[in-house]
Amino acid sequence: MALSPRVPDLAALDLLLSVIELGSLGRAAKAHGISQPSASSRIRYLEQLVGVPVLERTTLGSRATAAGALIAEWARDVVDAAARLDAGIDTLRAQRDSQLRVAASQTVAEYLFPKWLVALRVRVPDTAIALESGNSAEVARAVLEGRAEIGFVESPQIPRELESHVVERDRLVVVVAPGHPWARPGKITVAELAGTPLIYRERGSGTRNSFERAMTRALPGWEPAVVLELSSTTAIKTAVADGLAPAVLSSLAVASELAAGTLVSPEVAGLDLDRELRAVWPRGQRPAGPARDLYAIARRPA
Repeated sequence: MALSPRVPDLAALDLLLSVIELGSLGRAAKAHGISQPSASSRIRYLEQLVGVPVLERTTLGSRATAAGALIAEWARDVVDAAARLDAGIDTLRAQRDSQLRVAASQTVAEYLFPKWLVALRVRVPDTAIALESGNSAEVARAVLEGRAEIGFVESPQIPRELESHVVERDRLVVVVAPGHPWARPGKITVAELAGTPLIYRERGSGTRNSFERAMTRALPGWEPAVVLELSSTTAIKTAVADGLAPAVLSSLAVASELAAGTLVSPEVAGLDLDRELRAVWPRGQRPAGPARDLYAIARRPA
């Protein structure tokens, strides 16, 4: 049921109660943190709404009229109920802010989330944080099913029920063992890469989805040749270093191996392997509390 436009707002009713309790419009204004002219204006507007004077000014201060006293009596229950509502909302917010459930793809979980977590602990030191790691499809499912308040994915394929925003940019790279023919100086062609069986992440992986989309843009009709599917980036790096086959992984995941020389990354001419890492949450629900803080940290330039 819609309220009548004659019903005053809570702030005006609360101010009226304070004036009656303190005996002065000036003291009530100070108690509410507003100027006396603002308080006078609020009371005048209340009187216009109800259609009767609610206060009378005297040399000693302000006191309620008969109508004002009656309105104040009714208003007290309303203001007390609003205070209980406010306390209840604070409790809900405290419960929300006491824990944060995050889902993140493997690359984000292993190579980006730890530094985000350090910054997040400064902002919300009392929040318990739980991280669920999986591939991008699993992360999206965790957010959709309510197991995580916010997720971070590598895949360009985002379910329509989720809203997504870019937080980082990454680049996929081809990696081979130091003794592989592609470890020699120079570039390889898209055709060479397309004709070579690779080690892949499992289906649903953002790394795999991003690579396959890049290849089909470069070579329509291309189909992947799979030597081995693994769900672990570490296992893939080990298999590549052992000389089983090349693979395509995030530059974040292989930075230390490339620096140490245990893996080599040949450049692929004519293939765009840049990609975006995204935060996701249910459409129509902006991140709130610690989830909002984490999102802000993830977007902040390193």
